[in-house]
Amino acid sequence: MNKASVIHQYLHYYFSSKTRYDIHSPFIYDFVCNVIKSKTNNKGITDIEHLRKELKKNNSEILVTDFGAGSVNNKNKTKTISDIAKHSLKSRKYALLLYRLVKHYKPSKVLELGTSLGISTCYMAKANPETKIITIEGCKNISEIAKDNANKLSLKNIEFITGNFDDILKTFVSQNKPEFIFFDGNHTEEATLKYFETALQFINNESVFIFDDINWSEGMKHAWDKIKNHTSVKVSIDLFFIGMVFFRKELSRESFVIRY
Repeated sequence: MNKASVIHQYLHYYFSSKTRYDIHSPFIYDFVCNVIKSKTNNKGITDIEHLRKELKKNNSEILVTDFGAGSVNNKNKTKTISDIAKHSLKSRKYALLLYRLVKHYKPSKVLELGTSLGISTCYMAKANPETKIITIEGCKNISEIAKDNANKLSLKNIEFITGNFDDILKTFVSQNKPEFIFFDGNHTEEATLKYFETALQFINNESVFIFDDINWSEGMKHAWDKIKNHTSVKVSIDLFFIGMVFFRKELSRESFVIRY
């Protein structure tokens, strides 16, 4: 999707989205106040942001294996760590969102599909040391860098797995049953829906699915529409760049577009 189209759609999202003053659902009001609007103690994340800056300066080259849609900025198989850091990492704003989600809901296990260099992984691990973060990355070279980054931050609650989501997702989710799943790899409509349907077989009442880049392409927009309207989904939250779905049976079926 071209830049002008994204800007146009974002402006439409911004001016049509709701704030906490427009929300009557107690569950969503709690989400907005304690996740969206909550202040984050910088003590836990300063080291991660320092690491991000170092990665953006690192011009070392690595060979990249990409099973997904790939980067719109660099199609080369050999990339610098700096290039990956600049174009593939979650921004501080959205990494903080993941941090606050884990901190507020305290899931016992989180599965991240798409580690990249591990910045979002480290944010979630920092949020609650009792939460186990399992992160799967298709490229071994990138996964090794992410593992090294976690070691630099002395994070012990992360398990790194290298592999193709298509090959290992079903077995892994059936055996581990993570409450949170962050879908941040292979941003195509077909793959996103396939992974959603696979993980859907093992949800419980507390499950939360988080989807990155729901407006990245027309295909991702179609995938998000199908996901939020699925009969198993009770509540969906659209933050433009990220979408979330909840399955709690006690909630009324609603879709929210919330300003973030």
